[in-house]
Amino acid sequence: MRKHFLDNIRWVTVLLVLLYHVVYFYNNKGVFGGIGGWVDDPKAQPQDTIMYILYPWFMMLLFLVAGISSRYALQKSTKGQWLKKRTRQLLVPATIGLFVFQWMTGYFNTQIAGVAQGIPNQIASIPAGPVRYIACAFSGIGPLWFIQELWLFSLLLLLITALERDRLYNAVGRLLQASRGWSKPCRLLLTVAGGFLLIWAGAQGSIANPNPHSAQGLWNLYRPLAYLVPFLMGYYLFSRDSVQRFLSRYAYWLLVPAVAAGVALTCATWGEDNTAPLYLMHWSTNLYAWLAILSMLAAFKAWADRTSPFASYMTRSSYGIYIVHYLIIAAFGYMLKLYTPLPPVADYLILTAAVFTLSPALYELLRRIPFLRWAIFGIKKQSEQSDKN
Repeated sequence: MRKHFLDNIRWVTVLLVLLYHVVYFYNNKGVFGGIGGWVDDPKAQPQDTIMYILYPWFMMLLFLVAGISSRYALQKSTKGQWLKKRTRQLLVPATIGLFVFQWMTGYFNTQIAGVAQGIPNQIASIPAGPVRYIACAFSGIGPLWFIQELWLFSLLLLLITALERDRLYNAVGRLLQASRGWSKPCRLLLTVAGGFLLIWAGAQGSIANPNPHSAQGLWNLYRPLAYLVPFLMGYYLFSRDSVQRFLSRYAYWLLVPAVAAGVALTCATWGEDNTAPLYLMHWSTNLYAWLAILSMLAAFKAWADRTSPFASYMTRSSYGIYIVHYLIIAAFGYMLKLYTPLPPVADYLILTAAVFTLSPALYELLRRIPFLRWAIFGIKKQSEQSDKN
């Protein structure tokens, strides 16, 4: 039986990613990758609140859901079949797709980086031809870091499960069985506290003060340990029906402290770079992230475990929308900021409207072209459902 609440979490989170990138693109908090805001004072753009609210948890949630889905998928297919499908759906778009589609995103990313550093047309310093094309392709990875890392986690999961042969999964089950004699508030507190400690421990895998001239910045960008922890938690713990049902009974109990923690964190750190390693390693950031993840799981299981025509469409299409959306953000955001006299509020509104309408339209166009749907989305047939997480 399909878990509609997991499908709904995926596509809703993808839509939040689109909204986040609109705000992120024009942020003035020093977050790498944006083109910059309109004022020098980092406390003067209230719309940047959206970054503080979303960034600590939404990608962790996607990895946790991916771990849950991996458990279900491996129960229905062999490991070889699963890896073959994952390779086509994840690795092909994250490698071949760079040279087929994402090089366009890379072109604008390079331009944007030049503007942010006060050096417009930075790409012009690269000789025209194959070298420039390759540079644009690799500069276009952008949001595809998620599917690159998810493919690597899939490989690692196969190695782990080959070694432990479900002994770890069964051990977690025995611990859950032993805790059933405890009161429900104690079990909820254990879930919150134990999960927080694991999430916080994973966040410590970042490098606090990276060397800007080394690969340490790339390590912090991918944050592999911070995302591997929720992925494995999804596979070994939250894939269980009993855990999902238990959380759903406490949706309100989890939503209230999650909202409170988000407000407190935003107020306490307003004006800081919310992607800085020390920010993401702090216990308060990780406590909020974990409460937000639990509240999303609980709320969607309790109130959104159903589907509709729109939800079914988004379930099929959100992965493709995620892959193409940043080209819309980069191209329109860059043009609006540099080449129009529009006020900031108009730039935000136009960019938001563009990414939420043109991203689905672009996906629908590209998925109908055989080679492009394979290279960009990892889809063999037009009718194939895009369920990649």
